[in-house]
Amino acid sequence: MKKFLLAALGGTAVGVLVTTQFAGPLVAQEAEKKSSVYEQLDLFGDIFERIRAQYVEEVEAGELIEAAINGMLTSLDPHSSYLAPEDFEDMRTQTSGEFGGLGIEVTQEEGYVKVVSPMDDTPADEAGMESGDFITAVDGKSLLGLTLEEAVDMMRGPVGSEIVLTVIREGVSDPFEVSIIRDTIKLTAVRSRLEGDSVVLRVTTFNRQTYPNLEAGLKKQFEEAGGAENVNGIVLDLRNNPGGLLTQAIAVSDAFLDKGEIVSTRGRNPRDSERYNATEGDLSGGKPIVVLINGGSASASEIVAGALQDHRRAVVIGEKSFGKGSVQTVVPVRGDGAMRLTTSRYYTPSGRSIQALGVAPDIIVVQPRRNPTEEATEEEDRPGRSEADLRGSLSNTDDISEDERKLLEAEQQKAEDVAKLREEDYQLAYALDVLKGLTALGPRD
Repeated sequence: MKKFLLAALGGTAVGVLVTTQFAGPLVAQEAEKKSSVYEQLDLFGDIFERIRAQYVEEVEAGELIEAAINGMLTSLDPHSSYLAPEDFEDMRTQTSGEFGGLGIEVTQEEGYVKVVSPMDDTPADEAGMESGDFITAVDGKSLLGLTLEEAVDMMRGPVGSEIVLTVIREGVSDPFEVSIIRDTIKLTAVRSRLEGDSVVLRVTTFNRQTYPNLEAGLKKQFEEAGGAENVNGIVLDLRNNPGGLLTQAIAVSDAFLDKGEIVSTRGRNPRDSERYNATEGDLSGGKPIVVLINGGSASASEIVAGALQDHRRAVVIGEKSFGKGSVQTVVPVRGDGAMRLTTSRYYTPSGRSIQALGVAPDIIVVQPRRNPTEEATEEEDRPGRSEADLRGSLSNTDDISEDERKLLEAEQQKAEDVAKLREEDYQLAYALDVLKGLTALGPRD
């Protein structure tokens, strides 16, 4: 028994010894890291004091510290930044749906400001700005070398004032200038309308109004159609939608899903991961859905498109989305400002990360750029001819009733309206054709 006890104690002693031998270097490494951090902070303090004392012009200490904080955050990724008190207030105003500006969502790429998307019916949209445009100068002053916040500040100004942007666009050989008059931006989160037998829900942003607008708009269009049974499906148009609130993206996805995961977010700490699931109930009653996306569809738009695509609840049509698959947390800090920090990535129900990849449409449909100055060809001007146009052709009055004739004429008119729409918005016309095809196939088991 004594031998056993001694052996046991010996084993314990060895274990303690081994633990001590490994713990020593680990503690030393941690202490060395802390020492290095303190040395770097001392270096920052030295440089800060040297700037205050010797810079060619007197500098405001508060502005210098804010710039240092912002530099630290923007070095992480394009979406992390420091929000000064006025910028923080602007952000809160934008999520409520009304603010002053140009009406473009921007990011930074290769030192220049890149347009994620122009917002519908805003000065930038009316001036012809497009998703993917690079803004290289504002009123003749180059943006190269500026942070995104500094560039955005240059674009701000009083409502009614003019700004001239120098733009580089793919497919256009030379830079060109775009003149825009600043205005108050009033965003309608969702616009709804009937196109033939289909409901089109144009979602321009994800702010606090989005889900209420979508629910009310869908209900209104069902009523205008004389009941949901007279609607063949829904086009959810997310083109040039730069995103917004995660909660609203989840609500819009949930509007058309009965069950299953909508999106998950995964951060650095596994305990901070979140999973969001759909609740029972489908606002559309299970009608076919087509989602339209393009390169200006980002963030919250990609969450919705990815969720509906993964659940095979919708056919996604258009062009690859922007690829912003990260989540930013806005944390208020002392002094009435805030820190916007990237804290996690989001994943679609199938586990896809969209970061830098985007959502790939099920059917790629590129919106053709039509030159408005281009004259119609003689062939386009020539009216079409049919059997009914031939002199002496037989009529079709014996085998068809007046009601049937009216129905056929109405169907023909709808087809012609879609054909006309194809000239104005090829992608939307394509989506409506797909909905018509899905309806013709009937419901799936």
